[in-house]
Amino acid sequence: MNTTTPSRGRRRAPSRMERAAGKAAALQRPRVILALLLLLALVCVMLLDGYLRAEVGGDQRVRTGASAGDVPDDILDGGPIVTFRGGQATTVSVPDKTIALTFDDGPNPTWTPQVLAILEKYDVPATFFVVGSMVSRYPGVVRDMVDHGHEVGIHTFTHVDLSYQSDARVRREMEQTQLALAGAAGITTTLFRAPYSSETDAIDNYSWPVYKKLGQDGYTSVFVDTDSDDWKRPGVSKIVQWATPEKNKGASVLFHDAGGERSQTIEALPRYIEKMRARGYTFTTISGALDEQQGQQQAPAGAAPGTGGSRLQAAHREATGAILYEGKAMVAAVAVAEWAVPALAIGLLVVGVAVVGRFGMMLLLARRHHRLRNRRRFSWGPEVTRPVTVIVPAYNEKECIANTLDSLAHSTHPIEIIVVDDGSTDGTSEIAREAALALGMTDVRVIRQENAGKPAALNHGVRSARHDIVVMMDGDTVFEPDTVRQLVQPFADPEVGAVAGNAKVGNRTTVIGAWQHIEYVMGFNLDRRMYDLLRCMPTIPGAIGAFRREAVLQVGGMSEDTLAEDTDITIAMHRAGWRVVYQEHARAWTEAPGSLKQLWSQRYRWSYGTMQALWKHRNSLTDKGPSGRFGRVGMPLVVLFQIVTPVFAPLIDVFTAYSMIFIDFKAALLAWLAVLGVQLVCAAYAFRLDREKYRYLLMMPLQQLAYRQMMYLVLIHSCVTALTGGRLRWQKLKRTGEVGTPAGAG
Repeated sequence: MNTTTPSRGRRRAPSRMERAAGKAAALQRPRVILALLLLLALVCVMLLDGYLRAEVGGDQRVRTGASAGDVPDDILDGGPIVTFRGGQATTVSVPDKTIALTFDDGPNPTWTPQVLAILEKYDVPATFFVVGSMVSRYPGVVRDMVDHGHEVGIHTFTHVDLSYQSDARVRREMEQTQLALAGAAGITTTLFRAPYSSETDAIDNYSWPVYKKLGQDGYTSVFVDTDSDDWKRPGVSKIVQWATPEKNKGASVLFHDAGGERSQTIEALPRYIEKMRARGYTFTTISGALDEQQGQQQAPAGAAPGTGGSRLQAAHREATGAILYEGKAMVAAVAVAEWAVPALAIGLLVVGVAVVGRFGMMLLLARRHHRLRNRRRFSWGPEVTRPVTVIVPAYNEKECIANTLDSLAHSTHPIEIIVVDDGSTDGTSEIAREAALALGMTDVRVIRQENAGKPAALNHGVRSARHDIVVMMDGDTVFEPDTVRQLVQPFADPEVGAVAGNAKVGNRTTVIGAWQHIEYVMGFNLDRRMYDLLRCMPTIPGAIGAFRREAVLQVGGMSEDTLAEDTDITIAMHRAGWRVVYQEHARAWTEAPGSLKQLWSQRYRWSYGTMQALWKHRNSLTDKGPSGRFGRVGMPLVVLFQIVTPVFAPLIDVFTAYSMIFIDFKAALLAWLAVLGVQLVCAAYAFRLDREKYRYLLMMPLQQLAYRQMMYLVLIHSCVTALTGGRLRWQKLKRTGEVGTPAGAG
């Protein structure tokens, strides 16, 4: 053997496989980031929608009973319009026999258009104090306001009492509303009305600093002379009466076009307009009242919105530059949130129904499967006693291969063993030969080949097999003495072409191992019972599976087209007309990944490989016979329960966390516990069927909080890779050899 030793002081050049693995890791990194960004985008969309609906950051506190000692008397006793021109606070009253008609809390897609239609009919201008969150949700309504010559003012973004808020929050409420107006109608405004405000004599020591600060920023604060109190829904006559000023005084009159059911407002408004005109009143905007009172005449008082067209009101400023584009982006983002969140809620409902339906179906079919296969008179046919070939593909399995052979040495069924060393560099083949000699095993062959991958190694073993039944296992797996005998008994039925065994986690003493143990018992083996009865088993686990040799050769052997060669050949078996069954008593103990990084790598390969296999066999959807049965029964179930449902399952956690934080903690917690309870029932039943210790179920709540989230991200990562046309290489996981004998695994 020719060996070369690197010169001292020189670094060893990376091998071809190391370079390929490094390149693959570099290619996958952006997709991991993209998967995380998708999840982050979902959270952001929900938070944005919650903010718009005042679920996030909402503040229902309203200040009452405060002192007004710091507020100047001329402000408390003055008119409803407070300006700060030249830094001096002054008030302006509405001229006599003039109504400045104002509406709060809009826009609303139902009531505001009706208000606009009435105003247009009577050629009456008005000032609408809009809530920014509503503007961003219904930009078209605001655009109509401005196009018809009405005036718009700010009523904060989330309708909070600003006297409770910090300077930063006040500034944010104003800026966000300005952005919404810019995006919706291409304007900004200088008018402001505080939520929960009324007449100027209600200004107190808490709210006055807010008005002064906003005044310094150029805002005109607008209050009320006459309040219709239409929000109380006292009846049409009362609304008209309460909105009427005393004698012939002018007034800033308050109505509402949103914030509740406004049918009485819609009915009262025409009567009110007709009544006031009959008394000789004219209608104007807040800017019109300011102009008339101060004699500036920048906007003629009483200008009719119908004739004014899209004229820019005096309080309006045309939005240009960054604020215009930021506003449009904001409105667009809100539109996405408004569409996405209800769609996600519907998706969540569908996922919830599907998950509950799956649990119910699994329990019923698993129970039926267990009772059917374990009754005394059940038999596959005459006992299978002829020798079989066990194929062990191995690549750098020096830690495990001796334990694997040791477990096979105790087999109660006659076997030939073929170890296919797939280009190992750690002496796996030598260790295998030495172990066979030490154990006195005479029917063991060790075949070396150039590194070509696990499918090629398995195919090499199948071609070299002497017997008509081949058992495939991983190089890190150990069998119980009776495993092979149990595994091959279904071949007494000539329709059976392949058998899936019961793979169990051997290294379950760690937290990660315990989580995977729960997943194997509940998620994999309970599923296989269901798929067995439905005759659409999607996967024979690589750790333990048996095949008719002729069936493997018939479908072309183990395919290298996908990363999930076990799923690929299982589906191929169905399409060729063979039956695939599950043998629960054939147990194998395998070493599960011991770190989160290795777990991610393994599950990423599984998920992506499954998608590849399903896509490869997509034509089974339209096939006839057994192939069509899998395509129309098995494939939809796999797609729904292994891809679609898990992809959308994070919604459950995101919505639950969102509800706990922002809506109703107790109700959300109870809902989460109810779902956990259903899963615990299913898991407990699965553990009972497999005769496992229940103590591991104590880890299940933590598994739902941590482990399951990682599996979601893995699947999303796989979907991103599939959608972007990425390719993934098979990667060897690091083994420790801690799964020794089956007895030790328990």
